[in-house]
Amino acid sequence: MMSNILGNATSFCSVVALTAALSAVQMTAAAAQDAVEDESLSVLDEPELPENFETLRTADVEPFFLDQVAPGFLAADGVLDSPTPDVVMTIRGGVQVSPAYFGSDDLETGPNGSLRFDYVKFPGGFEFGSGQTVGFRRGLGLQGSVRSISKRDSSEYSEIDGLDDVDWSFEAGLGLGYEQRTYRLFANARYGFIGHNSWAGELGADGIAYPVEGLTLTFGPRVSLGDDRFTDTYFGVSESESAASGLEAYDPDGGVVGVGVVFGARYLWNERWGIEGAARYDRLTNDAADSPITETGSPDQYTFTIGITRRISLDF
Repeated sequence: MMSNILGNATSFCSVVALTAALSAVQMTAAAAQDAVEDESLSVLDEPELPENFETLRTADVEPFFLDQVAPGFLAADGVLDSPTPDVVMTIRGGVQVSPAYFGSDDLETGPNGSLRFDYVKFPGGFEFGSGQTVGFRRGLGLQGSVRSISKRDSSEYSEIDGLDDVDWSFEAGLGLGYEQRTYRLFANARYGFIGHNSWAGELGADGIAYPVEGLTLTFGPRVSLGDDRFTDTYFGVSESESAASGLEAYDPDGGVVGVGVVFGARYLWNERWGIEGAARYDRLTNDAADSPITETGSPDQYTFTIGITRRISLDF
């Protein structure tokens, strides 16, 4: 708790120091401007900054990050490991192997990351999740859902060259889940706030097993959903695109986009650090499977991810 108090005090001092420095700069700049208007200062002259400006700017911010946040990310019981947290989240950084685009039979490797909120304590006493566990919650509750979809640069793939490019997309939304120690059920709905500007979602269920201490295994089915605009963005071919690419014009409807299964594994070295990975197979269905884009590739979609996880507990 003392480390949290010191951390908060340091943050407050940083804000005060920065505010003072910025105010000094603004006052100095205003004085310089008045002098120029009065022709009492050459335009080649530069206003003087306070002698301790650099000290004010860096004295508290850099030591706080270098002495507490950076080491605390690696070490235990630092500023990122509060014993009485208001927010608990798990971040992951790693790599992913996935189809180059929806319907492609080419796999590409790239960076992958995630941010999952395991516990949030809101003002008024309302709590979401559990601050005593990592990743898996018990009972019925809301959950966040996000997804990033890579940009499709059609000119890079001869089979779809001539189709319009599709920008990178970011989806965010909410879901409802029910979980017990050995199973979980969930339904998520997301909207593409950046990129495709349409609705997508997922239904899923998992069996959960704990074969040895620290290891959690999950396995279960998935159903992927998308509205008309979503399927048109990723599986549709307009008349102009048809003329440019040679693919048949196609106007798909929304609905069930694919069905599949996911196998996941997570091993925790301790309460802070772990490693997790997943292997996923999806079979595109309905209008997504019948798309000329999919016919030039494959309806079978494989995705593999692996990464290091870090649990962060913050006390505000």
